[in-house]
Amino acid sequence: MLWITFTTDRLSKMRKLTCHCGQIEIEIDIKDNFEDLYRCNCSMCIRKGAITAIVNKEDLKVVKGMDKLKCYQFKTKVAKHYFCSNCGIQTHSLRRRDPNTYGINVACINDISTKELFDFKVRVNDGRNHIMDRQ
Repeated sequence: MLWITFTTDRLSKMRKLTCHCGQIEIEIDIKDNFEDLYRCNCSMCIRKGAITAIVNKEDLKVVKGMDKLKCYQFKTKVAKHYFCSNCGIQTHSLRRRDPNTYGINVACINDISTKELFDFKVRVNDGRNHIMDRQ
């Protein structure tokens, strides 16, 4: 199982992430394993239900389809949710908790299997009660 084998060696691995229609292609450099996977319960993320992993900003590069990416922002306008303007799949988002990182939609990684997606241990991130929303 290739996805799991790199978790113990802590080596950098390049992975390709795409939207459903393939017009968006992103390279992500995974330096660690995906031990901290989460689903967010904010009003946006609860609706999409994606499993999210965190990558550093410099470890994500859009290699195809920059002109097809659209951005959606709401509330504090800090987080940026990126999605394909053709098929609507959200590929990644700039995180408001740490704007030096992206949250990637793990299901968009090309070489990940459905079985792996259902076997991952995933925590809930409480975006509904985010500190930036308290006033």
